[in-house]
Amino acid sequence: MKFRGGYNVLLKGRPDSAIKVMPEPKVLYLPLHSKRFTFSDICVKDGQAVNGGDVLAKDPDNYAIPLLAPRTGTVRLKAVKNYIVLEDVARLEEHADIAKEKILHTERETGVAGIKRYKLLSLGAWQFFHDAFTAALPDPLGTPQAIIVSTVSSEPFVARGDVQLHRRLLNFTRGLEQLQSLLEYQPIYLAMPNITSEFANLIRNQIRGYAWVKMLEIPLTYPYGHFAILARRLGLKRSGGPVWAVGTEGVLAADRALTHTKSCTVKIISIGGTGVNLPTHLKVMPGYPIQAIKDKYVFEPAARVISGGILTGDVLTEEALGIDTECRGITVLPEMEEREFLGFIRPGWDRDCYAKCFLSSMRKPFAERLTTGLRGEPRPCISCNFCEEICPAGIMPYLIHKYLYADLIEEAEQARVDLCVECGLCSYVCPSKIDLRKQLIDAKGLIEKEKEEIRQEQLRREEARKQSEEKTE
Repeated sequence: MKFRGGYNVLLKGRPDSAIKVMPEPKVLYLPLHSKRFTFSDICVKDGQAVNGGDVLAKDPDNYAIPLLAPRTGTVRLKAVKNYIVLEDVARLEEHADIAKEKILHTERETGVAGIKRYKLLSLGAWQFFHDAFTAALPDPLGTPQAIIVSTVSSEPFVARGDVQLHRRLLNFTRGLEQLQSLLEYQPIYLAMPNITSEFANLIRNQIRGYAWVKMLEIPLTYPYGHFAILARRLGLKRSGGPVWAVGTEGVLAADRALTHTKSCTVKIISIGGTGVNLPTHLKVMPGYPIQAIKDKYVFEPAARVISGGILTGDVLTEEALGIDTECRGITVLPEMEEREFLGFIRPGWDRDCYAKCFLSSMRKPFAERLTTGLRGEPRPCISCNFCEEICPAGIMPYLIHKYLYADLIEEAEQARVDLCVECGLCSYVCPSKIDLRKQLIDAKGLIEKEKEEIRQEQLRREEARKQSEEKTE
């Protein structure tokens, strides 16, 4: 497979391969909103006692995907806005909240494969699935043209696939078998880094026995493991139907749901960044108090906390109380509150730059200590073409930026802004400190909104035409 662009961002504060178990919490704060989901259909009452695995709420716009109770506790709906709070939390035996009548109905309608898909949805495993092209939640009853499984996670400070696989290789291979049982002739592509290690060789030897798995060994370069990039390099077309995309945690969740019929309420996330003492991986659950994690691992008094990695993550405000269902990691960076004295005359021996304009270009690759001062002060685009060189999607972010600055939306669409995979590399390498990633995301949303308005207008006209013809008759 040939890739273009990409860049390895070397930064201090990367989590190690250890997995530490956080203490059992007394209270859980389960957010009703995440990047993809809004759990607006509340299924419990205030003061209700629930067990681990019970459905607390559902997202009616995403195939009724459930928000599950990670532990036994008492529900508080009015304690914190936009949260379901579980008090008196206790770790008791989980149970699968699946109605037998629903299972029988599903079996009559869709057969054994339908039951498996229903379990994936109702037990919380389906939340780990994406459409490779749109990143949206795919239809659990739909038929994909292929499945892409990626163990590669190269963005700094997010949970790594090899860490999640540690001591769970058997669960992973069983999960692959379960996914294959949902398909007919569609292939499963397994993306792995092309590295040589004892553990990597163990995975290769284990997978070689599965003729239905097509292994892809890809360079460990960001963002070559991105699902949209892999789908395009495989020659899969958006018009050919959905491509299911799932990471390591999704395959393990599929094994838990389909092999053991247990709810998927445990997460492995990372805690990293230069504001963290001993960056590592944590075993937690949705709703785990963020403050408890900060109290144990964050040593910087003034720090910016980010959900996810530095390139694609979102800043967590003080109002954010608990881990959401889609969180893959927490990044903590020291906040630059004051200007650096005579910073403009520093030769940059300890700072890296894609443009090789610092003295550090004479050094061997090294991990930079990152702070929130990276962005600096924005300046006009200088057309250096760095963003085009580094873009894995093959588009020209600087050109689209100029179109958007001139309010030329149609030209931005013709420049294929829709191909942007939102990896954030263009913003990272931009010497003018322009937030190109946000501009491209906003442009895609604006174009889609205009297309939807045109579609709705066409439907209204068609409806008016039909009504006019009926009156004439």
